[in-house]
Amino acid sequence: MKKLIILFLLIINCVGLKAQQDSVRVSLLTCAPGTEIYALFGHTALRYEDPVKGRDLVFNYGMFSFNTPNFVMRFVKGETDYQLGIAPYPYFEAEYAMRGSSVYQQTLNLTSVEKQKIWELLEDNYLPENRVYRYNFFYDNCTTRARDRIEECIDGKVVYPAEKEGLSFRDIVRQYTKGSEWDGFGIDLCLGSEADVLIDGRKQMFAPFYLLDAVRKATIVKGDSVRPLVLSETKVVNVEREEVPAGFPLSPMACALILLVFTCCIAWLQLKIKKVIWGWDLILFGAQGIAGCVIAFLVFFSVHPTVGSNWLILLFNPIPLIYLPIMVCKAIKGRKDLYHVINAACLTLFIMIMPFIQQKFNVTVLPLALCLLVCSASHVFLYYRQNNK
Repeated sequence: MKKLIILFLLIINCVGLKAQQDSVRVSLLTCAPGTEIYALFGHTALRYEDPVKGRDLVFNYGMFSFNTPNFVMRFVKGETDYQLGIAPYPYFEAEYAMRGSSVYQQTLNLTSVEKQKIWELLEDNYLPENRVYRYNFFYDNCTTRARDRIEECIDGKVVYPAEKEGLSFRDIVRQYTKGSEWDGFGIDLCLGSEADVLIDGRKQMFAPFYLLDAVRKATIVKGDSVRPLVLSETKVVNVEREEVPAGFPLSPMACALILLVFTCCIAWLQLKIKKVIWGWDLILFGAQGIAGCVIAFLVFFSVHPTVGSNWLILLFNPIPLIYLPIMVCKAIKGRKDLYHVINAACLTLFIMIMPFIQQKFNVTVLPLALCLLVCSASHVFLYYRQNNK
């Protein structure tokens, strides 16, 4: 009789554990883009609900602090550390509702064992020695980490639908920065030719909404058994997107064209007064050199992916900044400056080969290159005009 009671209690306990685990829900949360540059691509997190134990937690791999020592320098070098954070779901929901970002929830079709396993994985990831990781925008970010945890807990293989063909990292970046022209322009200048290589569906999942679309149609395959990865999808935060605050009224292209017109006027004025306006050289070539320092630093020192193959180093490099004192001195004295002859030739060559370089340049690069070419060419033309009289 005693053995029967123990057996009965064990069965009741197992049934209770099974019922408890069946009440658990694990969901993928995808947040709509925000207005800040770090929120332009949206966000991804994991939600774990256990009503029996009173748990409703969001596991967020996108936590970072601007107060980290040398944050800006580390970010530029590609040495930014992110970490896994945990927050009660109501706090997470309120935060995204306040910032005007809708949140989509995809409840995952996991077994009791898989639900338990993902909890254990997330718990292990949250240990102090495991929660911090080296962030990589394209290959290891908050979205790819959430996807990887889901795949690790599943007993079987996740099969995703066919990817969208003909896309590169740069194409996806441009999609998400379409309404933020200056942010998109800055990012575009930093990315090299590696960002233009076509990528497969898995690499496309670095972007939150590409993962959302992939998961929506994904299946879990084990032997002859096939089940959908997602049980249901709902919009748990439904808000109107916050309007982008009014920034600089002119686009990068408009500014570049204005700069080109102004440079042409300066060149015409130099020929008219037969004298170099060296103050404009100071501004134009100084700006080129400063931009070149940034590009050169990214190419030679940063570990960010895709920035080391940037052909813009031919246009923007530190040489003009280093040479600037000599350039201004020669301009003041009216002496011939071979730098402008070489620079004009190099710029002409760069503009001619731009369409053939395996890198998609931002269209604003062309008028900027023409500004520099017009400036150097006017120096050369002015010198030879003065000396051929």
